[in-house]
Amino acid sequence: MQVIPVVDLKAGVVVRAQQGNRAAYRPIETPLSASSDAVDVVRGLLTLHDFRTLYVADLDAIMGAGDNFAALARIRAEFPALELWIDNGAADAAALDALIASKLGAAVIGSESQRNSALFAHSPDIVLSLDFRGDEFQGPPEILDQPRLWPRRIIVMTLARVGSGAGPDLARLRAIRARAGSRAIYAAGGVRGVDDLEALKAVGIAGALVATALHEGRLTGAQIARL
Repeated sequence: MQVIPVVDLKAGVVVRAQQGNRAAYRPIETPLSASSDAVDVVRGLLTLHDFRTLYVADLDAIMGAGDNFAALARIRAEFPALELWIDNGAADAAALDALIASKLGAAVIGSESQRNSALFAHSPDIVLSLDFRGDEFQGPPEILDQPRLWPRRIIVMTLARVGSGAGPDLARLRAIRARAGSRAIYAAGGVRGVDDLEALKAVGIAGALVATALHEGRLTGAQIARL
């Protein structure tokens, strides 16, 4: 079970994500960092555990209000051994090519940002995020209905559970796992602590994207190491 910490960037700083209401996100306050600066927060997360991968959402780019490439470049320069998974809302070949060419990290393609499934064949190294808000899939139905198109790494993002403490959506994750073949499935949204991670592991989930539980101390470095 791989734990992947999450950093949400908005206006150049890390913000606290809650239930997918991005317009209301505010700069994070965490005992892991003295500030909401991206490098400071990532450094604080790495004091908990030697994480191999970091998921970064460029919220400004996703919402069409600029981008956080400067902050992403600072993270890349400061932590060169850390693999970044970057969602910046890329929805066409030009945007995806720009992200890949930046060499900042692996490109995450969010279903909510897509008009069709055309980008999936663009690169074998992309990460697909299947985005859900409540029971509704966010994106073209063909993306969800044709698992043969999916790349080898799949995030199941339950936006309403992000920062909610409601627990992961195990029923949906089981359903996606059953259709995904040999692909690796990563849960995002609702993880409260080690018990949730054990439950995810038991149903064949490869990893989980986590933020709130790390900042609130409900998931410790020792627990992650035992996984």
